[in-house]
Amino acid sequence: MNRLIALLLFCVLSCGSDKLEVYDYDGLEPLINKNDDKVHVVNFWATWCAPCVKELPYFEAVNEKYKAEGVEVLLVSLDFPNKYDSNLKPFIKENNLKSKVVALDDTNMNRWLPMVDKDWSGAIPATIIYNNEKRQFYEQSFTQEELETELLKFIQQN
Repeated sequence: MNRLIALLLFCVLSCGSDKLEVYDYDGLEPLINKNDDKVHVVNFWATWCAPCVKELPYFEAVNEKYKAEGVEVLLVSLDFPNKYDSNLKPFIKENNLKSKVVALDDTNMNRWLPMVDKDWSGAIPATIIYNNEKRQFYEQSFTQEELETELLKFIQQN
């Protein structure tokens, strides 16, 4: 009996580290429209999107390299909710993602896509870079160099 209690306690404590924050658009909106002194990089991606997965290391590198300069990276997963446990959470752990990862679970794309950007077709990867002065939306994949070039336009402005 004591072993069972210990095993359950271990599972509860260790499973807590796999907690994934899941939002509908109304919950996500404050996270992608912050008004502070930082430069925000918000990447919309999914584990099933090969170009998204290919560029994730670039966002991780930017997060690490420019954190001291006030850059904050947010990775917004568009994975399907029924794949969070089988695909998304293991992917985050296996790839040791350090950037904040949240999931967007809102089926009303016709409502929230234009709220993210009026011209967004819904294709991913897609990225927003913004600060208090300006905001730019990119419906494209990035190389490391391209991402840093765009980011530096915001950092140098601060």
